[in-house]
Amino acid sequence: MDILPFFAREPTLLDKLWTTVQYPFKVFYHPIEALLSLPALSFLIIPAFSSYSTTLNFLFFYMTWAILIRSNPPLQVELFGTLGVRTLFYLLPSAGFLAFDSAAPQLAAGLKEHGDDALAMGEEQGGRKGRWWKITMISIANVVLAALSQTALEFLFTRVLRIRSALKITTTLPMPWSIAKDLVFGLLLREVLTYALHRYVLHGAGLRLAKWHKRWQHSILVPFSFVAHYDHPLAYLVHVFLPMYIPALFFRMHLLTYHIYLAIVSLEETFVYSGYNILPTAFILGGMARRQERHLMGNGKGNFGSFGFLDFVLGTSLGEDLIDDVVGEAHAKKVGKKAKGKAKSMKKGRKTSASDKEIDETVSEEQDEEELLRSRKRNTERKGKKTSIEGRRERNGDEEDDKPRRKPNNGLRKGRGRPKRPSDDDE
Repeated sequence: MDILPFFAREPTLLDKLWTTVQYPFKVFYHPIEALLSLPALSFLIIPAFSSYSTTLNFLFFYMTWAILIRSNPPLQVELFGTLGVRTLFYLLPSAGFLAFDSAAPQLAAGLKEHGDDALAMGEEQGGRKGRWWKITMISIANVVLAALSQTALEFLFTRVLRIRSALKITTTLPMPWSIAKDLVFGLLLREVLTYALHRYVLHGAGLRLAKWHKRWQHSILVPFSFVAHYDHPLAYLVHVFLPMYIPALFFRMHLLTYHIYLAIVSLEETFVYSGYNILPTAFILGGMARRQERHLMGNGKGNFGSFGFLDFVLGTSLGEDLIDDVVGEAHAKKVGKKAKGKAKSMKKGRKTSASDKEIDETVSEEQDEEELLRSRKRNTERKGKKTSIEGRRERNGDEEDDKPRRKPNNGLRKGRGRPKRPSDDDE
């Protein structure tokens, strides 16, 4: 019996379905290999540990991407890439925030908007034996559920319906303009879908999904990062997965563009639900975080969107709307700049005044020293003059003493003899 043709036969639909089901388990068996197989990681690692130019880095990235696409099934690349992006940009940062809150609760409470009440392991949340571990596990399970749902749709399109894939999985790389265009349109369409599904489905009157959503996610008034994906599985698919995936399906994004889009969404969810009042961008993420907190605390009566534009237009804003956030942030920045400018000017004025005082003191000291030197010179000159005059006088006195004194000549002159006496003859 020849058994080689049996092993060499083409895999059936059931074989492919079983292979697809095995993909998530391979991630847990070989997680490091799965993550390092992503070309985005190689693109980040190669420039960090090498001194190559930008052109060579892009060349290495293109070669890695082409080899990855040609040597692996597209479904496996899409699934591993999606799980890798979610792990790097949502699960790991959320776990880091949770570890920071538990390791340094006093410091974390100072950075939280609501203080101790916002700590995942605080007394208001039940302490270390509270619901934080349940919320974390359900959030991770929902992330895996979304990745499997995305893979199932791709499998339905490509293997069952025999149509093109939902995402472009090719060896060619997208151009920067197409990446920027897809990102902008994708985020705008996601905002519209989030508002519509959140308001009319998850908060619709009498709907079962609305009851599940209220019982699960709205049971938490003060969120932390893992609350972003904590919801009933069906409500989670409607609230998070469909608004995120439908734009990628509608515009048929390239897989790399989709990974960038997914990374932006993941970082947004991580920071918006973190509860911290110090965020990378206070204007965008800060306003989104405040609107999300008002939505949870207001029992879902408004703030259904992420950016707040549709809430402002349709009148469903709770508290301050988008315009108030813009004006407040601009005013805060303006005041901050003015304060900084005044502080700098005051510091400069203080520095200049202090330097002027120091200069005046040094100048006065130099002038005093010069005056002292001049007075000393004058005194020495005067003393010198006195000593010279006295010396001259002494010298003159010594010379006069040394000279022989002249005797009175009694009318005698030089060359002439003694005067003659009158003789008798003359008489």
